[in-house]
Amino acid sequence: MQKHNMQADSLIEKTFLNLIEVHKGILHKVARLYMDSSEDRKDLQQEIIIQLWRSYHNFKGESAFSSWMYRVAINTAISYFKKEKRRSDVYTYDNIKEPENEDYNPEKDRQLEIFYQAVQELNAVEKALIFYFMEGLSHRETGIQLGLSEGNVRVKLNRTKEKLQQIIKKTNYES
Repeated sequence: MQKHNMQADSLIEKTFLNLIEVHKGILHKVARLYMDSSEDRKDLQQEIIIQLWRSYHNFKGESAFSSWMYRVAINTAISYFKKEKRRSDVYTYDNIKEPENEDYNPEKDRQLEIFYQAVQELNAVEKALIFYFMEGLSHRETGIQLGLSEGNVRVKLNRTKEKLQQIIKKTNYES
């Protein structure tokens, strides 16, 4: 019986690791949205993986694994972000780099740098709204993920987009 449980546990672990590998882009995107330094992004990704593993037994397959992973990742990022904010309200943007596996495009790189700098000024829920918007989720799907009504998502997302535009305009004028 002991051997059977070990085999089952090993299979569960392999399945989990395969799912993480297939959907690792979610980890990168969430971490990039919430953290500005490479080290902080790696720490957040590790924290998300830990939380995913701890709650994996709760995943029943009623939704796509990626949807469940988004929810856990965003909730973990929001909690982690709040802890980091309490620890230090000072962020530096000197060393922002995009993931190494992308082709380098200086103009795109500059635009992304400005965008991610602007995103750092958003609160945790606003970041989640922008993330889900970038991922193409509907207002309804975003509301389900964040526990908000569809109408509330629509209003908050529009306000967040306007806020981002104002931050970017201010950044461009100051550059």
